Amino acid sequence: MDLGDLIKPDAVIANLRARSKKALLPEIALRAGELLKIDGALIQEAIWRREMLSSTSIGRGIAIPHARMPQVEHMFGMFARLEQPIDFEAMDAQPVDLVFLLLAPEQAGADHLQALARVSRLMRDPATLERLRGSRTRTAMYAVLTEPSTSNAA
Repeated sequence: MDLGDLIKPDAVIANLRARSKKALLPEIALRAGELLKIDGALIQEAIWRREMLSSTSIGRGIAIPHARMPQVEHMFGMFARLEQPIDFEAMDAQPVDLVFLLLAPEQAGADHLQALARVSRLMRDPATLERLRGSRTRTAMYAVLTEPSTSNAA
C-alpha cells in the first residue's frame, strides 16, 4: 500500500499546537472533518471511543489514532508534528510529537488493518522519524511520508 493513496499534502500539519491529548484529538478531528466534509464531532467521538480502549501511542513519541466510521467513504490519513511533545499515556512513557490519524470506512476490515500496519512500519523506521522531526514544512514532511523508499518499505 502506497501512503500517497492515504494522505494528501493538505492533510499534513507541520507545527500543531496542542497542550494535551484532550486538546489534540478534537483539533485533528475538526481538521479531518473539514477535509472529508464530515462533522468533526463524529470523528472526534470515533477516535475517542478507540482511544478509551487503550492508548494508540506506539512508543518513541508516535501515536496513530484510528477509527472506522460509516461516514468515511475511503481510507484517509492525516499527519501532524506537534510543536511540543505531549503526554499520550504511552507504554514507554515518552511524550508524543508525531501523530498519524487514520480513518477508514466501517466495512474496511482487512484494508484498515493493512493500512494501520503500513503506517506503523513507516513510523517505526528511525531514519524516517529523524527526517520527519527535522523537516520544517508540510511539503517536506509529505515528501518523507510518500517517497517510494519509505512508503513502500516492508
